[in-house]
Amino acid sequence: MGLDEEYLINRGKKIQRRQQFLTVVSLVSFFGSIIFAAVPVIQQAIQPSKTAVAQAENTLEQQAKGLELVLQREPKNEVALEALVNVRIKLKDTQGAIQTLEKLVELHPERQDYKAVLEEMKKELGKSDRKTNNPPKPN
Repeated sequence: MGLDEEYLINRGKKIQRRQQFLTVVSLVSFFGSIIFAAVPVIQQAIQPSKTAVAQAENTLEQQAKGLELVLQREPKNEVALEALVNVRIKLKDTQGAIQTLEKLVELHPERQDYKAVLEEMKKELGKSDRKTNNPPKPN
């Protein structure tokens, strides 16, 4: 084996190492760019769910305000009162829902369903008040 052959073998190994290095660098760059492109997309996919909840709550609040305006003009409007109870329940405004239900029971004492829902809501409110006012006693 001559010097020329040895030189060619060494040169071939050197070229092969460079190719391997460039392949590794290219793969790392490729996958890195994919990750950097995917992170914002994932963040955007998560973000709308939070804004959708906020938008739904704003819509419910707007519905409640609209129903309250209707009830200012027509305080005995049964449909508006029922809708306001439902909206306040969705907004988790138990006190407001109870007040509106009390008006419905006052206007329509013959409706047993109103009375039943009112009693149930008052029980639930009483349970939640007891939970918040009476913390568990340590043993």
